[in-house]
Amino acid sequence: MELTGRSIIGYRRGAESGQTLNGFNPATGEKLIPAFHSASAAEVDEAIVLAQTAFASFGWSKPEVRAGFLRKIAEKIEALGDALIERAMAEAGLPQARVKFERGRTCDQLRFFAGVVEEGSWVDARIDHADAARKPIPKPDVRSMIRPLGPVAIFCASNFPLAFSVAGGDTASALAAGNPVVVNAHYAHPGTAEMVGVAVQQAAQELGIAEGVFSLIYGAGTENGLRLVQHPAIKAVGFTGSRRGGTALMRLAAARLEPIPFYAEMSSVNPVFILPGAMRASWEHIAAGLQSAVIQGVGQFC
Repeated sequence: MELTGRSIIGYRRGAESGQTLNGFNPATGEKLIPAFHSASAAEVDEAIVLAQTAFASFGWSKPEVRAGFLRKIAEKIEALGDALIERAMAEAGLPQARVKFERGRTCDQLRFFAGVVEEGSWVDARIDHADAARKPIPKPDVRSMIRPLGPVAIFCASNFPLAFSVAGGDTASALAAGNPVVVNAHYAHPGTAEMVGVAVQQAAQELGIAEGVFSLIYGAGTENGLRLVQHPAIKAVGFTGSRRGGTALMRLAAARLEPIPFYAEMSSVNPVFILPGAMRASWEHIAAGLQSAVIQGVGQFC
């Protein structure tokens, strides 16, 4: 696949304008091509409006439609073959085995949520039948079920270029529930994001899914991310990343005229306690275990 370096706005591509950013190979320091163009404020708004329009049909689509869409995305990602693996390795500095495992995990997540959609119990449907004879007043018929919220903004993680990125768990779960998504690509792996984003776009087009159910936004700074969280048509946010960035966005989501849910997985520092007796008895074993935990997966695990 030839990378264009442009955002995906529904079924079209963003303009070649504005600030640009490049991916870098962390192992060599090599600047990767092409340059990726930041979406304009107008393009961000267009993506959100398209998502809002798509929600009118996608939010009420049949389970088999959403399940088929998720499975088609998985197929499209797998069809990218070695090219996706090589680009992710170049941008993330991860070994081939790790990236292949993560691709498998991503596609498994998509297929898992397809099964959840079809199974259906997640909607928690409840029916409380009417009782006209109830005293002192008749009991009304009350029915409830979980429904999608609307367009969701997804922020990609830096340390998982596939499984917590463009078509990762946040996106898969949002689409499964009937929520269109606008994804904010991570600057650390822009090429990987475009490849997966095109796979999602193609899956939507081939199945006749409403335009705007998916968009992918690039940004050289923080402006586009802030605009996503504050836009009144965005109804929830999924975020994986730093504590500093996550808490800043969470405050924005809470401060809106209409506060929205902010689902965040943020970094943390976990305390490690080593008691004197344990240190004297097996310090070498403890040190080896701590080192192994820190460098697991090339230092990419939480």
